[in-house]
Amino acid sequence: MRSVAAPSGAGTRWWANVVLIGVGLLFAAPLAWVLLASVDSAASYQVKIPDQFTLDNFVAVFTPELTLRPLANSLLLSTGAATVTVVVSVLAAYPLSRYRSRVNGPFLYTVLFASCLPITAIMVPVYTLFVQLRLIDRPWAVMLFLAASSLPMALWMTKTFMDSVPIGLEEAAWVDGASAMSALWHIIVPLMRPALSVVFVFVFLQAWGNFFVPFVLLLSDWQPAAVSIYTFFGQYGTVGYGRLAAYSLLYSAPVLGLYLLVTRGLGGTFALSGAVKE
Repeated sequence: MRSVAAPSGAGTRWWANVVLIGVGLLFAAPLAWVLLASVDSAASYQVKIPDQFTLDNFVAVFTPELTLRPLANSLLLSTGAATVTVVVSVLAAYPLSRYRSRVNGPFLYTVLFASCLPITAIMVPVYTLFVQLRLIDRPWAVMLFLAASSLPMALWMTKTFMDSVPIGLEEAAWVDGASAMSALWHIIVPLMRPALSVVFVFVFLQAWGNFFVPFVLLLSDWQPAAVSIYTFFGQYGTVGYGRLAAYSLLYSAPVLGLYLLVTRGLGGTFALSGAVKE
């Protein structure tokens, strides 16, 4: 039996490796194009080794109007939206996780349904509301709207993580005289730090890559980098592939930096085994 099972398992692993290599190549081809085109003086849509390596593409796009200001706007909007979403999701997930009620289930499913609505379906009433309240070109208002649109999924994620925290830790704090809010911020939140970092990155990436909302609700001075890519296409008669690739690398650098910060600085396993003695 063992001699028969071993070849079958080896064959399965071989096919799995082939599939994974194929998927990896599909993702590697666009990445290779971005890297090579960014240093190619005559870049095109084809993946090819440059005849002459140059940094002129980076010099051309690394300007305050085209790169620095849009990146700063993106950092402001994304960081603000992620921070607001994490704080609100913690406050909203706490009663849903710790207090049982008949409305918990219907409320969560309603929130889940809200997360399924496409953003384009609600942008017309949102734009009308922003016009009536004179909130057009107000970055703080757009930040709050981005936070609200990300809150449903963030709430589900936060509640799931919070359910894993033993309630016995809070009960011990209550015995010592701590209030519910004090136990939440001094016991639960520190234990959930790796999980909350995941929620933060999830919301940050959604806001960072959001094109439609800031394009509609913000004017040129406050438009983020995701919209600046669109204006980059319009500045040239034909697509400047080399400059576009260089801009794409600069655009992805803050996201990569955030990922490294979260994985190394806030990383860790969300494990609470042994925290409460049986």
